[in-house]
Amino acid sequence: MNKIKFYTYCVLPGIFLAVASCAPKLAPLAEIKTVPESFGKSTDTINTATTSWRTYFKDPNLVNLIDTALQNNQELQITLQEIEIAKNDIRIRKGALLPTIGLQAGAGLEKVGRYTSQGAGDAATEIVPGKEMPDPLGDLKVAAYANWEVDIWKKLRNSKKAAVSRYLSTVEGKNFVLTNLVAEVADSYYELLALDSQLEIVKENIELQKNALEIVKIQKEGARATELAVQKFEAEVYTSRGMEFDILQKIKETENRINFLLGRYPQEVARSKGNFLSLMPAATHSGIPSQLLANRPDIKQAELELTAAKLDVKAARAEFYPSLDISAAVGLQAFKPSYLLRLPESLLYSVAGDLAAPLINKNAIKAEFFNANARQLQALYNYERTILNAYIEVSNQLSRINNLEQSYGLKSQQVDALNKAIDVSKDLFKSSRADYFEVLMTQRDALESKLELVETKKEQLGASIHVYRDLGGGWK
Repeated sequence: MNKIKFYTYCVLPGIFLAVASCAPKLAPLAEIKTVPESFGKSTDTINTATTSWRTYFKDPNLVNLIDTALQNNQELQITLQEIEIAKNDIRIRKGALLPTIGLQAGAGLEKVGRYTSQGAGDAATEIVPGKEMPDPLGDLKVAAYANWEVDIWKKLRNSKKAAVSRYLSTVEGKNFVLTNLVAEVADSYYELLALDSQLEIVKENIELQKNALEIVKIQKEGARATELAVQKFEAEVYTSRGMEFDILQKIKETENRINFLLGRYPQEVARSKGNFLSLMPAATHSGIPSQLLANRPDIKQAELELTAAKLDVKAARAEFYPSLDISAAVGLQAFKPSYLLRLPESLLYSVAGDLAAPLINKNAIKAEFFNANARQLQALYNYERTILNAYIEVSNQLSRINNLEQSYGLKSQQVDALNKAIDVSKDLFKSSRADYFEVLMTQRDALESKLELVETKKEQLGASIHVYRDLGGGWK
């Protein structure tokens, strides 16, 4: 008896401790790098990302377009279904923590040989005096059963926590889609306004060129110009008209891009018709880099994925430890329907506990453990990369805003100078003090500079949109 007690209290725990100690050891994760204290020299703590997009964008047409996109965009709807999938995964993991209870009913019929131990025993048994055991023997059973894995090592709880983290990660993924969707609609909207402005410039230039063509034709009749000049001016008109149709095609494509983002079929996009060059980019405040950790959905998503990966490693490690399963059943069983409700004779019940641990050939659980650790490292590197990318994106946009401001000022001066040059060249051409080539080149340079000025204004507005997106604005 003493030997049995010694075996029970010393040897068995020793075996399970030895099993538990066989779990592989891993080096601790490297510390995550911190972000710089500021973007350049700025230490401003005000952050534009906290501003609602309805406040950040002033154009009511743009606000209406974004509203429609948030309701109908298919990519956003797909992301919302991913959230539902992750939410259901939590239910699955939570259910694994609770006992599984079911109801079982069955009927069977068995005929065994008389010249067997069971057959001979059944023949000699009398349930009711004077009556032998039925042959063949029926079997009727109605029972409730339960199974429960006791979560000793928190394997199931860690799996549930990992599912919760992934659910929260999909929510942040949805917020990241929102941020990009708002920015993409605003980007396309201002591109559409820029194309409208360029179309007006080209049309005005065509009228200017037509007037110059008429002047050259009159001068040719007066022998003050040649047919070559007429053909050159006429060719320039055709070039500008071709440019007009190119812009019209770009307008159609941009409108359809917006319609696609809004989840609707092609139609005209309502937009402002004012002076595009008078639009001013929204004022932006970058705040400090550490605010990116709270504002950028993609950073929070990567952080939650890292948390889930760490929990997966803990759950995978628990596979090396002993598991305790408890099963129980209670019900009624008899070989005749009339006996089924005779209690307590027909009553059946059972309860059992199994403690099991892997000893030999643990390659499968080792492989899953190392895979979980590799995914954890991937999540860590992705988290660090996401933070680094966020900082660089904001830094690039802040520099872009400053440089575009300087560039726009210089291009405005260039346009003013070339507009004056057009008037001067026309006067000189009329008085035969300048040839037609100088007039053509001046008009061409002025057109290009005006189109470039509109493009720079579009890039300015785009930079203000992008820095708002990169700071983490647009999803709140």
